[in-house]
Amino acid sequence: MSFKTLGLSDALLRSISKKGYTSPTPIQQKAIPNILERKDILASAQTGSGKTAAFALPMLQILNNQAQLRQRPVRALILTPTRELAAQVYEEFKEYGEFTSLRAAVIFGGVNANPQIRTLRQGVDILVATPGRLLDLQNQRAVSLSNVEVLVLDEADRMLDMGFLRDIKKIIALLPAKRQNLLFSATFSKEIKELANTFLHHPVQVEATPENTAVEIIDQIVYRTDKSKKTDLVIKLISEGDWQQVLIFTRTKHGANRLCQKLDKAGISAAAIHGNKSQGARTKALSGFKSGKVRVLVATDIAARGLDIPLLPHVINYELPNIPEDYVHRIGRTGRAGASGEAISIVSVDENEYVAGIEKLLGEPLQSETISGFEVTESLSEVLERKAENKAQNQRGRQNSNKKKPQPKGGGFKRRGRR
Repeated sequence: MSFKTLGLSDALLRSISKKGYTSPTPIQQKAIPNILERKDILASAQTGSGKTAAFALPMLQILNNQAQLRQRPVRALILTPTRELAAQVYEEFKEYGEFTSLRAAVIFGGVNANPQIRTLRQGVDILVATPGRLLDLQNQRAVSLSNVEVLVLDEADRMLDMGFLRDIKKIIALLPAKRQNLLFSATFSKEIKELANTFLHHPVQVEATPENTAVEIIDQIVYRTDKSKKTDLVIKLISEGDWQQVLIFTRTKHGANRLCQKLDKAGISAAAIHGNKSQGARTKALSGFKSGKVRVLVATDIAARGLDIPLLPHVINYELPNIPEDYVHRIGRTGRAGASGEAISIVSVDENEYVAGIEKLLGEPLQSETISGFEVTESLSEVLERKAENKAQNQRGRQNSNKKKPQPKGGGFKRRGRR
């Protein structure tokens, strides 16, 4: 099947050809014709399945075929859970809409709102936004949603996980009652179906991938070692394999920063991306990683969804997530657009229960190996004892630090007597 058979216009076919795409993915084949017929959609599709084009292409065609309103009010609204995904979706709309007369814009928090407000005042047809910043600007009357014809909730399950349900309901209440609604989610959970029932009208249900399953073309392997040897093993794999682009996941922000420092000392350029980083720092790190200036991107699960890094060959779980579904989202960063990929998990004995949970979700065991020189020498009891001792040391350190703080003289603030 070709994109032309889906009924797309010459302007869109031209932009698709420029991007080098020749045939639509399963989600695009199923969703595009229904969206062009102005039907509501409830779609299950993993990131990397081509879902952005599945809604962007028909939306661009619908809007471009209509008469242009003079003041260019927002006619299409795409809500995303994260800044990174919002920026990515916006870039795709710009690329696909290159040969149309439509304008797109993106707004998200963590950056100065004034440039975003100026862009909105110039007129925007398509707006990509995170819920919080959109409500902020709507409260400031910097954006009107009274002309929205199409609403997209992208990665809706992630938005619910991040606590955006109340914001989503507030935004929906601001929209015209008559509109087209498109909901895209990695899973059809009970919560997603309940949300869909509140605003979708007789939706066409589209499923492009099985629920909660890893992409089959990804090679998954577990290397078992001691916790203290993890960093050295990662450095060995990257250096000896001459890997030039690696995404590594840690469980904590502090762990991401610490691993970055150790990689840099080993001569491997690395950058961290997590919630404590400013939007500018996160954008710079991601840009450097995509361009090849940064060899390793170390991320917490904030980056597990929505990152589109074409042909990413290697993902490493430096620490396994405690939620099995997050493992699937993490490794889904590789093996995209038909390319092969490799997902490696560095596992210590205290993470064995996480492995069991992941294997139960996948319905099959993960291949497990040991590399010479990195054999497991610790028992679970030894690891737990060391954890308890480290925790106790940290507590003693905090207590000693508090004791050393100078106390205010006179027991605190002086009381002024009455005159």
